[in-house]
Amino acid sequence: MPLILHQIESLLLGAIPTMILFIVLVLAYQFLVQGPLTATLKKRRDLTEGAMEEAQQAIAHAEARTSEYAEKLRLARVEAYKVREQRVKQWSAERDAALDAARKVAGDKLAQARAEIEAEVVNARQAIQASASELAGQVVRAVLPAAAGGAR
Repeated sequence: MPLILHQIESLLLGAIPTMILFIVLVLAYQFLVQGPLTATLKKRRDLTEGAMEEAQQAIAHAEARTSEYAEKLRLARVEAYKVREQRVKQWSAERDAALDAARKVAGDKLAQARAEIEAEVVNARQAIQASASELAGQVVRAVLPAAAGGAR
């Protein structure tokens, strides 16, 4: 057994420089490789997440602008429709006013024409009545024999 202990002791003493070298390598790896690599990965992750957040914000901003433009477009269409309706009403009113004026002028001309015709009828009746007695005398002379005063 003392031989085994002596062999273990020599193995452990021979392994001490290897263990120290291993610990130094682990510490060097930690400080020289692992720390900067972790920092770089963290920075890259932050940049990536930041870029993604910026992209999401840009998308949200674009969607907001799109909805804003759509609303403005809808309001512009409503306004254009209102203007069109107003113009149609104005044109209809102008057309109705022109038709009313034309009807009035036509009614005035018709009334004037009727008045003229009535005046001509009155004049014609007066002329007929004035010449009626003369015509009656001519008819009587033409129809009745000469003895009655007719000249046949």
